[in-house]
Amino acid sequence: MAQSELFGDAHVQRYIETDGEEGYSWRNGTKILVLFTKGRKSGEKRSNALIFEPDGDDYLIVASKGGTDAPPAWFLNLEAEPVVEVQVKGDRFKANARTATDEEKPRMWQKMVGAWPDYDAYQEKTDRQIPVVVLERI
Repeated sequence: MAQSELFGDAHVQRYIETDGEEGYSWRNGTKILVLFTKGRKSGEKRSNALIFEPDGDDYLIVASKGGTDAPPAWFLNLEAEPVVEVQVKGDRFKANARTATDEEKPRMWQKMVGAWPDYDAYQEKTDRQIPVVVLERI
C-alpha cells in the first residue's frame, strides 16, 4: 500500500509499528503525527493520524473534519482532557493541547493552509470556526 493511501486506523497502526517510517510522509508532501486522546465518554485510548506543522517547539494541527459542522471527536476529547500523547516519527511524548488564541490563529492558520490548502475550502463549507490546536510538549 502506498503511503499516500494510508488512512484511518491502518495509517495509525503502520505509523506506530514503523516509528513513522511508513505514514509520516503523506499526500502532497504533508507530514503526519499520531495524536492519542482519552475518550471523553468511554475513557478508552483513541488515536488519530493528523496533518501537522511544527511551530517553534510546538506542533500545530487543525480540527477541520473536512469542513463539517461538527468538530472531530478527537477535538472534543482533548477539550475534556487536554493532556494528550503525541508521536512524531519515533518520538512519543506527553503534550498539553490548547486552541490557538484569536491573536495566534491567523498566522497559524496560514501556516497550516500552506501545508494543506484544502483547509480554506473546509472553512468555507461551515459556519463553525475551525480551530487550530497547539500541542505543547510537557
